[in-house]
Amino acid sequence: MRSNTLYTVFLFCILLVTSCTSQKDTYMNRLYHNTTAKFNAYFLALDKIREVEANIESEYEEDYSQVLPVFYPIDSTVIESNNEALMQARDLASKAIDWHRISKWVDPSYYLLGKIDYFQGNFDEAQNTFKYLNVNSKQKEVRHLSLIGLLRSFIDLQKFDDAVYVMDFLSKESGISDENRFLLYQTLAYYYEAKGETDMVAPALFRALEFAEDKRAISRMNFILGQLYQQAGLDAVAYEYYQKAITGSPSYERTFFAVLYSQQVAELGKSKDLRRVRSYYDDLYKDRKNLEFRDVILYEKALFEYKQSEKEESIRLLTLAAKEPTENRRQKGYIYEKLADIYLQDYNDFLTTKYYLDSAMKQFREGDKNYEVLAARKEIFDQYALNFELIQANDSLISLSRLSPEQQEAYVDDFLKKEEERLIQEAEMQRNKKPSGIFDNLLASAGGGGSGTSFYWENPSAMSQGAIEFNRVWGNRPLTDNWRRSARGFQESPNTDNSQDAGIQSISEDQEMTSAMAALNLPDRQSLLSRIPKDQATIDRLVDEMEDANFNLGKLLFFDLKDPHRSISYMETLVNEYPGTLKKPEAYYTLYLANKELGQDFGQYVSLLNKEFPESQYTKSVNNPESVSGTQANFESSQNYAAAYRLYQTGNYQDSRELVRNTLNSYPLTKNTDRLLILDIMNTGKLGNLEEYRIKLENFLLNASDPELINLARKMLDGVGGGEEQDDAMADAAHDREEEPEKTTEVGNGDTEEAAEEQIYRVNESQTHVFILAMEPSTAAESKNLTADLEKFHSTNFPNDRLRTGTIALDRENTIVIISPFSNYEKARVYRDQFLNSFNTENLPEEAKLSSFVISIENFQQLNRRKDLEEYRTFFRKSYNN
Repeated sequence: MRSNTLYTVFLFCILLVTSCTSQKDTYMNRLYHNTTAKFNAYFLALDKIREVEANIESEYEEDYSQVLPVFYPIDSTVIESNNEALMQARDLASKAIDWHRISKWVDPSYYLLGKIDYFQGNFDEAQNTFKYLNVNSKQKEVRHLSLIGLLRSFIDLQKFDDAVYVMDFLSKESGISDENRFLLYQTLAYYYEAKGETDMVAPALFRALEFAEDKRAISRMNFILGQLYQQAGLDAVAYEYYQKAITGSPSYERTFFAVLYSQQVAELGKSKDLRRVRSYYDDLYKDRKNLEFRDVILYEKALFEYKQSEKEESIRLLTLAAKEPTENRRQKGYIYEKLADIYLQDYNDFLTTKYYLDSAMKQFREGDKNYEVLAARKEIFDQYALNFELIQANDSLISLSRLSPEQQEAYVDDFLKKEEERLIQEAEMQRNKKPSGIFDNLLASAGGGGSGTSFYWENPSAMSQGAIEFNRVWGNRPLTDNWRRSARGFQESPNTDNSQDAGIQSISEDQEMTSAMAALNLPDRQSLLSRIPKDQATIDRLVDEMEDANFNLGKLLFFDLKDPHRSISYMETLVNEYPGTLKKPEAYYTLYLANKELGQDFGQYVSLLNKEFPESQYTKSVNNPESVSGTQANFESSQNYAAAYRLYQTGNYQDSRELVRNTLNSYPLTKNTDRLLILDIMNTGKLGNLEEYRIKLENFLLNASDPELINLARKMLDGVGGGEEQDDAMADAAHDREEEPEKTTEVGNGDTEEAAEEQIYRVNESQTHVFILAMEPSTAAESKNLTADLEKFHSTNFPNDRLRTGTIALDRENTIVIISPFSNYEKARVYRDQFLNSFNTENLPEEAKLSSFVISIENFQQLNRRKDLEEYRTFFRKSYNN
């Protein structure tokens, strides 16, 4: 009996040893390799990848003030910190392939390798792996996963045409598992999110929810849908999805925001019981569970108060919100940004707006959604502050320079005495008001819009702004010798961003007094006296700086800040106080535009331009107000310039000059104006009229703004008569520049109604399109079988396109039926042609069919806002030849 047992064990061992080979394809071999590959190498590799995915999720800081992203963004720093886990996963997946070649886990292990490459940013390797599996794998599950991985990588790289191809391919696949369908529709939502087609994100998430099983993922998608519907103004639907988001064991943070936002859309936004609404926010604030969200609660209450036109209360609440200790840097950024918006929109206070934008920018990083927009706004206000404060400072210094030395010393002594008294008063206030700092200094100075005294040292607003700038650069340093030394601390204790915003930490009363005085860091008596100019050359330089600053502010206020009233003030100061300014033609032109916009008399500036600068392009522009401007003018003038320059190079100077002058008359002010003018001067020189050549060069130097062309004109004027040197210089100046797509309208282009109208809708044939059938509500009610007939039409003519039909009320007069989606215009056009030729249903007028159209998602958003069907139909017929 014992021998039989030994024999059985021996036989089993033999079979086990022989099954270890990865070459022999027998049942025992496959069983062994399938078992060991799945539960050893593959399982461990998959576990490591799931660990990395969990870390990506946990390390991401959700921004609930914005619509949450469909997928958690992959941060390179998180991947770097998880590199060891990914390398272990790569090693294990490779072993599953090398050691178990006949197992059915080889292809899944290859997929894991592709996923690891994707995480590490090796997109080429990842895509090659996914493509290989799609072609060679016999496992549908793996093939579909690989195609979805390929789709996501194309979206990341913004290769949307390739992404559409993969989506079309997947739409024809059968046998896709529920788990893969969930991932597929989630990736489809990510595709629309990446393209900025937010209207299409929700339908894709709906489909994803049909196949979702993970409760946390379901909760998050419901929250996103709530945000999307709240953003669209559909509060009732948003409330439903916020309530759904609370289920599924979400984090406390998401639960808090779901409850907060659901109350907003259900009650707070509509309730007339203001006391109850305010009490709701106060109760949230008092709840100790919400300590880390107090800044959010105050921010949301401030928004509510602002809607009730309680501006001062809104500012007070935002101030308190900014002082709340928090780790949510972006929320603090939104608080400062909202303060900037209030001071801009309600007080027209550009200076205070600038400093709040500074504070906001410190809280955002380059990867945040609104970073680029905020940075562009800040640049404009930076320029305003730079020029505004320069005028104040220079004007003060010039005024002081006119005093005698004794009067200057007396003034400085009086100034220092007053400042010392003020600082002592502020220090006394600090004894009773602990939370203080740079933020309060800013609030104390806000609201004036730069009004009040213009004398810098007597202007508390300007002095406070200086205190802010000092604190930003140097920190809150005590008054001591050699305070600039980098080795010295900003204080004896560290000063973080949060402590700077929330207020100075608790310190002794003596230290509070020192901190209050250090906030302005008054210079000593001698340093103040040394700033006062002592010679005429210095005064002239300050005057020149003020001249430029007035001109810059006049342009900035009209073209960027849309404040023609203040623009007129600065431009009138320029032409009246600096009558010899070289910028007078452009100043007259800006005054012409600003007065015209305000409906005031602008004829005087037309007369002044014609009288004083008859050859100026600004004069030609006001004399020809119907001239084409904007992008079209820039393109046409660029084409004509290139043709004229070729004529110049071949010696056809007369033809070149004629083309240049025709172009300047047709398009007086474009980004090519200076180049055309210098080419006209060169043609004049070649044709032998040296006096006219010299005069034109002098006039060009008075009004040109391009540094390269100004330098060229000076060289040409120094050696009147031209020559090869000027031709070479012109060639360099002209052809070193590549034409770029027009992004902004430059100064002097003239914002005509035509240009504004052209920007409402844009042709983008590669964007996703939808088909629109518009009709009166009564017609829609009579066409009871319309939806059913459309479904039959789709199943017959477009069986593989998975088209969806929806109906919404555009306004009281129009109901629209929407057929979607079409990945580009061409597919939408084919659908419309087929619809016009073969679709029939009862009670649908022929004119409704003929007036149907297709529209890109971007343009549909505009149409939905403007509610003007005929306006879009006009654009559609003109742009798509329909």
